[in-house]
Amino acid sequence: MALTNNETRSNYLINQIAREIGAIVGHDQVTADKAKRVEQASDWSWMSKYLLSKNEELPIADLVVSPKSTEEVSKVVSLANDYRMPVIPRGGGSGTQSGTFALYGGIALDLKRLNKVIDIDENSMIVTVEAGLDGSELEKVLNAKGLTMPHYPGSHFFGATIGGCLAARGSGVVSTKYGKAEDLVLQIEAVMANGKVIDTLPVPSHASGPGIIQTLVGSEGTLGVITKAAMRLEHLPESRVFLSYGFKDVNTGIEAARLIMTKRWKPAVIRLYDEADTKKLSEFLNLGVQGVLMVIMCDGAKSLTDLEAKEIDLICTGVGGKPHGPQVGQNWWDGKYEPFKHGNIPAPPMIYGTTDTCARFNDLPAIYKAKKEVVEKQFAHHKARYTAHFSHWFPWGGMIYDRFYVDNPPTDIDEAMKLHDDLWNAAIDASLKNGGTLNEHHGVGLKLGRFMKAQHGSSWEFMLGLKKAWDPNGIMNPGKLGFGPPGSA
Repeated sequence: MALTNNETRSNYLINQIAREIGAIVGHDQVTADKAKRVEQASDWSWMSKYLLSKNEELPIADLVVSPKSTEEVSKVVSLANDYRMPVIPRGGGSGTQSGTFALYGGIALDLKRLNKVIDIDENSMIVTVEAGLDGSELEKVLNAKGLTMPHYPGSHFFGATIGGCLAARGSGVVSTKYGKAEDLVLQIEAVMANGKVIDTLPVPSHASGPGIIQTLVGSEGTLGVITKAAMRLEHLPESRVFLSYGFKDVNTGIEAARLIMTKRWKPAVIRLYDEADTKKLSEFLNLGVQGVLMVIMCDGAKSLTDLEAKEIDLICTGVGGKPHGPQVGQNWWDGKYEPFKHGNIPAPPMIYGTTDTCARFNDLPAIYKAKKEVVEKQFAHHKARYTAHFSHWFPWGGMIYDRFYVDNPPTDIDEAMKLHDDLWNAAIDASLKNGGTLNEHHGVGLKLGRFMKAQHGSSWEFMLGLKKAWDPNGIMNPGKLGFGPPGSA
């Protein structure tokens, strides 16, 4: 079939841009190969996996570009801005919110070649890396020196990059003690929408005006492209002590965690599983336990871990916790990535979604109850299931990592997509009405963008104003975080 005049003009323009970008990054680092474009658009979201399983098309970019330096990223983004062409940054593709869908075409900016360890400052305990570096590869380098960058997300072996973890405000397994990615980062370099390169101050704790670093962190490529980051380091711990307990119900477990945190003990891990999630975990790891389970790990100097474990044991048994012994905790630590392995993670045609939220201690019990009820009762005719564990804790509250599942969804694609969205609508509504947020560490992407206005309320218009000021042509990952199409920022 002959191309229309519009298609001819579009193809000519894309080819022209490809040649210009090729002169920047090398012509072998620019491609319009469809398989590469599909790969760059895909992630670990249900929508991506489901559509691909049905041989349906994903919204893909026109070109895939693989720069190897900040300078090349700068020139590519500047050129894209001149042409008003969307730019969709991508790290390892381990996101779950369709943040890499190219809704309006454009350039898929593959950042994996920015993968160097630039500097390890053992005196200040800071590592500086390029943003496309795989976090698990960084750990190998650091561990050889007795060091760690204590951010171990479930996506650790799915290619999660340092830039990607920062872009979505990711959490790792030990965030309760060491903080999330946003707490570990000290400085970033970023390419803004006009192609200009900026560096934030070398430390985050200063009184020199608003902190730009925390505006770019969590922006998911909608304000700029993070190209470099300096991250806090720790020594590998001398000692790890494991504890585990059974509780009569979830609320008692929440109270135990609240007491631990508000008495300012700082275990690296507190994981509280409801009955359904304990069953699933016990099957994965052969734990031999049931009911409401809490797993705790204290790390650091042995004198510290011994004291901390003793005090935490008094708290947990004091509210009725039944000790399961250290081996359950040790087995959990050894198998902590098992639930994320291929074959264990949910997959289409099942419909599923991780609707995590974080909230103050006062609100956690009501959120858990409301979300469990809305999934299991409102969607009972679809036999929807709900599981939850509480995996990241703060001095003021905690996070619920919860999921819905529909094992036998409609076979019609449109009906399945609608059911998926209906479940999300109900779960998010229950979170927001009871004091929760959209999520704690998975980001917003495309999937949750429609809830941003409801969550942020009157401050949303100021977020739109920030987007307009920093990206006036709306080229940076358009359609994500609730921001509109190109030109509508």
